[in-house]
Amino acid sequence: MENWMIILLAAVIVILLLVLNGYRNMRNVKALPEEEFKKELRRVQLIDLREKEKYEHGHIMGARNIPMMNFSMKMNSLRKDQPIYLYDHNGRLSVRAAKMLKKKGYSDIYMLKNGISKWTGKIKSKSK
Repeated sequence: MENWMIILLAAVIVILLLVLNGYRNMRNVKALPEEEFKKELRRVQLIDLREKEKYEHGHIMGARNIPMMNFSMKMNSLRKDQPIYLYDHNGRLSVRAAKMLKKKGYSDIYMLKNGISKWTGKIKSKSK
């Protein structure tokens, strides 16, 4: 019986740590649903964090491709006085990129909730 309680307590602690870590990551970025994300696209720095091939296959109109692999080297080209809108396939890379931006003093950071995988808006693709 005691072993069962220890295992349950350990599971609760692990879950709490995961929730707190997720909350801490979300302080760096505000996740916007698609409709809200679409509203300001012409007034923001729109960044696609996916690899070049995925970007060329289809991206949101006006997006600039800065693959996550190169993000730490190229993020200094972003302006601090304009909002930054991030997206990737499912949102995981956006959270990481937002954390990096926050550490460098950027503050107006948003991401597409659930990433481009759920996007229903217009997509631009490179014709071959």
